Amino acid sequence: MNQLYYGDNLHVLRELLQHRYDGFVDLVYLDPPFNSNRNYSVLFANKSGEKSDAQIEAFEDTWQWGPQAEAEFRELLHQENTDVAEMMEALRSFLGENEMMAYLVMMANRLLLLHKALKPTGSLYLHCDPTASHYLKIVLDGVFGAVNFLSEVVWKRTSSHSSSKRWGPIHDVILLYAKSEEFTWNKVYQPYDESYIDQFYRYKDENGKYTVGDLTGSGTRKGDSGKPWKGINPTAKGRHWAVPVNIIKDAAPEKNLDSLSTQEKLDILDSIGLVHWPERGTMPRLKRYLRDDKGTVIQDIIVDISPVQPHAREKLGYPTQKPLALLERIIQASSNEGDIVMDPFCGCGTAVHAAQKLGRQWIGIDITHLAISLIEKRLNDAFPGIEYEVHGTPKDLGGARDLFQRDPFQFEWWACSLVNAQPYGGKKRGADSGIDGLIYFEDEKNKVKKIIVQVKGGNVGVKYIRELISVVDREKAAIGLFISLNEPTKPMITEALKAGYYESPHFAPVEKIQILSIEGLMDKTHMPHYPDMSGGSHTFRRAVKEKRKGGKQEELGV
Repeated sequence: MNQLYYGDNLHVLRELLQHRYDGFVDLVYLDPPFNSNRNYSVLFANKSGEKSDAQIEAFEDTWQWGPQAEAEFRELLHQENTDVAEMMEALRSFLGENEMMAYLVMMANRLLLLHKALKPTGSLYLHCDPTASHYLKIVLDGVFGAVNFLSEVVWKRTSSHSSSKRWGPIHDVILLYAKSEEFTWNKVYQPYDESYIDQFYRYKDENGKYTVGDLTGSGTRKGDSGKPWKGINPTAKGRHWAVPVNIIKDAAPEKNLDSLSTQEKLDILDSIGLVHWPERGTMPRLKRYLRDDKGTVIQDIIVDISPVQPHAREKLGYPTQKPLALLERIIQASSNEGDIVMDPFCGCGTAVHAAQKLGRQWIGIDITHLAISLIEKRLNDAFPGIEYEVHGTPKDLGGARDLFQRDPFQFEWWACSLVNAQPYGGKKRGADSGIDGLIYFEDEKNKVKKIIVQVKGGNVGVKYIRELISVVDREKAAIGLFISLNEPTKPMITEALKAGYYESPHFAPVEKIQILSIEGLMDKTHMPHYPDMSGGSHTFRRAVKEKRKGGKQEELGV
């Protein structure tokens, strides 16, 4: 069974390794949140440096040198891998106690656990950018051993980028390391680009475009391969016939090739139209059709996979979303059907989506409920009827209360996911706008309406309903949803009813202010009511439905 975990991947990985033996994952892909365009100087700032507005909120406290970074650094010094300990001490001496060092400490601890989780045949891809790739490579050398470094893949993620005093930054770096020399590797091909096809596949006949290759090899021979064929003597040109036997086996399987002369084999090739006779000169060539060519074996510079464009069908609105084709290429190259793929920073779930599509098992981990809810929606849209388990999210009212006590902001995001609302703002959104989430719906063609969502985890009273009514009016919204961890009071219910109903042009009226309890939402006995002809697509983009590859999934329990 596939697994999705909410929580800090450090703790989740430790728990997984406690319940399983070391070495149960076939492939790890990780794309830790990092934005070099905004954060390059911030990561090297001292403790008084201001954070970038673009910083991913879930990690805004992780990348500061403080008690947490110090504790994790001390933990590194007591690891079995002494190379990592020595390397991290050297890096601290060089970098000092700043955000970059805190980031590297955070990554080193997790990379050590990921190394343990990999099978001997496994490998790890770390997706980053040039801001910290050189430091991360040093850390990875310590964790995996420099001899197990396989590739530095460069992905051209954008066509151009203006930069006043440096070369325009347009690429990401993907570092590939193996657990051992027994790593899994499959030959994967990438299609030729149009310029290559135009340049090399210059010929065309009724069977399509083709290029030509040699039917001869250098040097002379005394046997059949040196004798003339159709009046052409290869010996006179210092060459001999070199017949592609595999092509003849496919074209004439009934023939006993051992009994055929070289000239008879050439006759077969000519009879099936695979010999190109040039207009000038007499030396025939072998036709190689574009339709039969698999392309180029994947290279370490990727220019044929574009970033997710704003209007692409796969675009889900997640700021760091990577293209599905990129993850498919990685997973095809370094795993087989039925293997386990892990993404410990799974964001909007592109890696687990690709793994599911290609018939792999998967484990996804993320530290925000926003990401977990997006991934659930993505998987359910793309693979209707998919089965997977979600760990770490509240399963009952007690779990919901516990989440609220530990992290009110994560509680808000999780509560918004129960009604399929976009979380609004974040931990640094400033003065309370009275909006915790937004839903967009369409109850008449081409007219999108708005729903305001408010979430309260503590004590509630009638004043909150009055405030919600005011916000709905201020924002010119159609409906307001009030989600409460505690049961609403009678005055709250009475006040909500006073707001009246939203009158839809084509559907029955619904309450303008709806009070929903967390308990009712969790057991689905009390859900929001509003008409929506778009099926929720105005709030979240729907993932394209996929056809799943691969056979029966094996059990993956913990």
